[in-house]
Amino acid sequence: MMASYIQGFREGSVAERLNLPTIRGLPVALPPLSEQRAIASILGSLDDKIELNRKTCETIEEMARAIFKSWFVDFDPVRAKMAGEKLEAICARLGLTREMLELFPDRLVDSELGEIPEGWEVETIESIATAVGGSTPSTKESSYWDDGIYFWATPKDLSGLHTTVLFGTERRITEEGLSQISSGLLPVGTVLLSSRAPIGYRAITEVPVAINQGFIAISPNPGISNLFILIWLESAHETIVSKANGSTFLEINKANFREIELVIPNGAIMKVFDQLARSLYQELVRMENEIGTLVSLRDSLLPKLISGEIEVGS
Repeated sequence: MMASYIQGFREGSVAERLNLPTIRGLPVALPPLSEQRAIASILGSLDDKIELNRKTCETIEEMARAIFKSWFVDFDPVRAKMAGEKLEAICARLGLTREMLELFPDRLVDSELGEIPEGWEVETIESIATAVGGSTPSTKESSYWDDGIYFWATPKDLSGLHTTVLFGTERRITEEGLSQISSGLLPVGTVLLSSRAPIGYRAITEVPVAINQGFIAISPNPGISNLFILIWLESAHETIVSKANGSTFLEINKANFREIELVIPNGAIMKVFDQLARSLYQELVRMENEIGTLVSLRDSLLPKLISGEIEVGS
């Protein structure tokens, strides 16, 4: 409504413009001050809730990262047992149950990646997951894009995320467009890593999605947690970048990525980690869904409140 109103004040025969004096002179309808304050209060409350949820999401992700670092980078439970610390003290300090602590060995052994817990293995990405890339169907072919129904992701879709959860994409492709992408439609739970410009955006898909050539999509083998892979990608960022090459911009190709080695715990510990991380992730998804609802509500309420379509208190 406001945009069409402003159109009437544009000037210029060759290139239409709206100059500053005209803008300053535009009449603006304002509700009474008391109503302005009431509107600001309503919208402010929504903004506060959105911000609170986002901070909660940050805390949830920090908790998952902290568990991962303690267990799989610093090997805190193993080192504590090696030091002879009492089991009750270890559990209290690291937030473990006795049953969980008993799953960890009490010895470190040498490996090609340095000391690792006894019984754990050094594996390549290729041995624990499937890693594929994507592509961009010709943008000149309208049948690939018009009225698209499948989500199609680019690194830009991840750049604006507040968390590592992908619910949708800016663009969609058609069935015909999807047929042009060899990796096809990736299932919910796929881990995405941007492989160039820049390297390192990460997310887990909450919707089936196709991807462009700026990603490596990772589908873990049975017994390997996708949340383990997601957090490992962040902890191994420097290693991943070191495997990249390119004259115009750095890119990690799929072959180099698949060769990267990482430490994999025994199956029992992987399962316990997934259970802990999964409960945090599910809360993260719930909070993100609530944020989406709140943002939609705020954005739909704003013009209706300002225009008087909805009266405060009605």
